[in-house]
Amino acid sequence: MRKLFLVVAILLVPAFLPAQSDEVVPNENLVVEGVPKIPASIAEAAGRYSEFRSATFASWHPGRREMLIETRFADTAQVHKVKFPGGARSQLTFYPDRVGNALYEPVHGNSFLFMKDVGGGEFFQLYRYDFATGDIALLTDGKSRNTEPRWSYQGDRIAYGSTKRSGKDVDLWIVGAADPASARMVAQMEGGGWSVSDWSPDGKQLLVMNSVSAAESYVWLVDVASGKKDLLTPKATETVAYSNARFAKDGKGAYLTSDQDSEFQRLVYLDLAAHKTAVLTPQLKWDVDEFDLSKDGRWIAFVANEDGISVLHVLDTKTNKEIPVPRIPVGVMFGITWRDNSREVGFALSTASQPFDAYSLDMASGKLERWTYSETGGLNTSGFAEPQLIHWKSWDDRSISGFLYKPPAKFAGKRPVIVAIHGGPEGQTRPDFVGRDNYYINELGIAVIYPNVRGSTGYGKTFQKLDNGFLREGSYKDINTLLDWIQTQPDLDSGKVMITGGSYGGFMTLAVATNYNDRICCSVDVVGPSNLVTFLEHTSGYRQDLRRVEYGDERDPKMREFLEKIAPANNARNITKPLFVIAGQNDPRVPASESAQMVQVVRKNGTPVWWLLGKDEGHGFAKKKNRDYQFYATVMFVKEYLLK
Repeated sequence: MRKLFLVVAILLVPAFLPAQSDEVVPNENLVVEGVPKIPASIAEAAGRYSEFRSATFASWHPGRREMLIETRFADTAQVHKVKFPGGARSQLTFYPDRVGNALYEPVHGNSFLFMKDVGGGEFFQLYRYDFATGDIALLTDGKSRNTEPRWSYQGDRIAYGSTKRSGKDVDLWIVGAADPASARMVAQMEGGGWSVSDWSPDGKQLLVMNSVSAAESYVWLVDVASGKKDLLTPKATETVAYSNARFAKDGKGAYLTSDQDSEFQRLVYLDLAAHKTAVLTPQLKWDVDEFDLSKDGRWIAFVANEDGISVLHVLDTKTNKEIPVPRIPVGVMFGITWRDNSREVGFALSTASQPFDAYSLDMASGKLERWTYSETGGLNTSGFAEPQLIHWKSWDDRSISGFLYKPPAKFAGKRPVIVAIHGGPEGQTRPDFVGRDNYYINELGIAVIYPNVRGSTGYGKTFQKLDNGFLREGSYKDINTLLDWIQTQPDLDSGKVMITGGSYGGFMTLAVATNYNDRICCSVDVVGPSNLVTFLEHTSGYRQDLRRVEYGDERDPKMREFLEKIAPANNARNITKPLFVIAGQNDPRVPASESAQMVQVVRKNGTPVWWLLGKDEGHGFAKKKNRDYQFYATVMFVKEYLLK
């Protein structure tokens, strides 16, 4: 999960202010406790920073040079069509909840597939939008959790994973695009880590991924007619992670990424008959984040994560050599997808001064075109702070890195600091647009640091595993040594530090608050667990085993004892500095009870605790009106407890 800090914030519009009101009034779906009245002046000052939009590339039309994008104009992100670079964004879906994963039917483009949940509960349903009639058909049962839909190349069927059978295990299903009643289970699976990766060109087989953890996964070949499963990547002496499996044009092999015999995810070719792999990027010492194969099978466009920056590469599959690629702005990109003409790719790109927008790049001409121009509240973002890559020595002499955003020079003297910890834990802070956080930097003169502590991805699989199980506290110490580093900086005020983060970053926030209470001024926890034992017992069933590999199995007595010992909820007596806790009532990942129990125990200390619960939200606030209130409340919290 990326920067769920004040970030739960990139797509947002100011909170509703009744006429003549002198305060920001929470809407009916927010439970607010301990939060003082928010003066309207805060919304007036910060409101423009709540008006940032973003747009992400979703899918190319198979015949015309048009694309689907996802962006927000009202309260949530919806599907839009754009007919040419810079063209109007024509909205196609209109729901109170966010919509995603829009995919054109791959032959005629006369319909598109999309996913939607209700209230952030993540029980996603699949829908098909018909361009001829505007009708929308529900393709799934309306109850189970359905994920990773994939069109067959013939455009007649959709494969996906579903929890319909048990509510916990993700089985493989297929449904006819025009006949929801045709849905059938292809293969029964065990566990929640299964997903469809690709169809074979002839529509007879599926490449399927089974993720045991972020560090261990397997690739299977499944026969669509019989459900027969063939393991393509047997268990090795060391755990191996595979991802992004795609059939080659002739169907005889598959391209995928793998960290077998490597610290990093490399692009490889897998011979399906021999079950042998060949590394295609042996010289690359960074993770390959994603790739796409051109329709003619000739080119692979892939994105490497090079010290957090996205770098585009193109490989010639005939020679297995890279070709020169036109330069793109320094930033973060995702969603790389070839047009059917096999010469142009679409993607979403963000830089430090620009939210995500949809782009295309013509490999033959080198022409980069921007398809969307997302609004930035009328602010000139070209002068926004550029991230500085920083490093510090941690407690075990390991080098830890992060990105520092400094306020403008007009702010004199030592500056207060916000440390914003990413979620995951297998996440990574990247140097892209930090949205509303720019308000803290530009208008309040606060320096913001986004650390990538041990356990983060992007720095090799050894680093990624350094916080697993009994090693959990090592990541806390990484933040403690960051606080030491802040003390050495002449322009940063180590006496004024706030810790914040979302999801696992929220857990880290609480861990730092309980272990290093005397080194911080305050903390903001967004949808974070407060006890990994109760979290593992109550997170959704399809996630439990996946999370146990990372955090440790709470059913093991020794591990349970350790997790209880380090649980922030069990050490809350240490927190005497103000705490702001934010949660979504429908959160399927981190139940709201994790936040509620933390609020309850910290209040016993007599510590100021602010509590914000979204009754129509899940794992982070998705609706703009809720995010606006969260933003303004956080601004007031920062002013009250960090800046005074």
